[in-house]
Amino acid sequence: MARGGGEWTGGIAGTGVLSFKRITLLVCFFNILIALFVLRFLYASSLHIYSNNDNVVKYTADEIRKMEESIRIRRSKEPTLLVQLVKKLKHEVATAESNTELSPNVKHKLVDEILQRLKSFDEKSNVTQLREVVETWRNEKLEEAKELIQGQNGVNSTVIVEEAGMLVRALELEWDVLSEEIGFWLPAEVTNEEHDDKPEGEEEPEEILAGRPVPAVCNAELHTDYGGAAVRWGLTHHKESAADCCQACLDQAKHAKPGETRCNIWVYCPSEFGCFSPDIYEHKHQECWLKYAEKPKQNFKDRYSETYRNNHPKAPSIVPWVSGVITA
Repeated sequence: MARGGGEWTGGIAGTGVLSFKRITLLVCFFNILIALFVLRFLYASSLHIYSNNDNVVKYTADEIRKMEESIRIRRSKEPTLLVQLVKKLKHEVATAESNTELSPNVKHKLVDEILQRLKSFDEKSNVTQLREVVETWRNEKLEEAKELIQGQNGVNSTVIVEEAGMLVRALELEWDVLSEEIGFWLPAEVTNEEHDDKPEGEEEPEEILAGRPVPAVCNAELHTDYGGAAVRWGLTHHKESAADCCQACLDQAKHAKPGETRCNIWVYCPSEFGCFSPDIYEHKHQECWLKYAEKPKQNFKDRYSETYRNNHPKAPSIVPWVSGVITA
């Protein structure tokens, strides 16, 4: 009995241990299934599901609510007044730009009026005077256009009422652009400033010509240019010195045949940098011009005038030529 009981007891214990292990495995497997189900549910509710057919994005109700709330907050913080002002300003600028072009008829009238003002001035008027004339006309025209806008002047005005505003803008703010459109141009104003740093009371040192001394018969005059009919062109007639140029004039007059023009004026360029002249030629060092004039007359003496230099920006301040009139 004892042996048999011991075997029975051992059978029961083995069966109990096996049943416990199975129950444990079943519980773990069940827990795994529940965990997988929960993970799938969470994954499906938190991520977007994309359809392969129509490519439609689906959101959860909570996500839609949050997006609507975000849009509402963003709209409430939007600077509505500023946006409206910017849109209005863009519209006004676009409208103004589309209406700033003056008609050809008005432009022609402006050109005629400017030319009429300029005709009243002498041809020798300098650039500064011409600019003042045009500026006076522009101010008068601007005032006329402003009065036309205000309804104070509509009878004698040459400006169309509809274009008065555009004309005010063009004359007041865009004068350079308008000048270019109508083809009006004036050369740049040249301001020549001379600096005299010589001590007061000190005399200018006597200028010495290069080469041998000029004879008294030549009557040499520094910084002087005489006019006259050319007996010998200086462009192809060069001499070593002013004295040689004068001698060439004396020799030409002495050996001239009857009926030939005799030289009585010589003009020489002593500057190594050449000498200025308003003609188209480049006058170089040692040019010797032989001329004739019944009554010799100076073209320039000592200095070129301010008016002349305004019209000829390349002209130096001092006349570079040396000349002389032979009387005997």
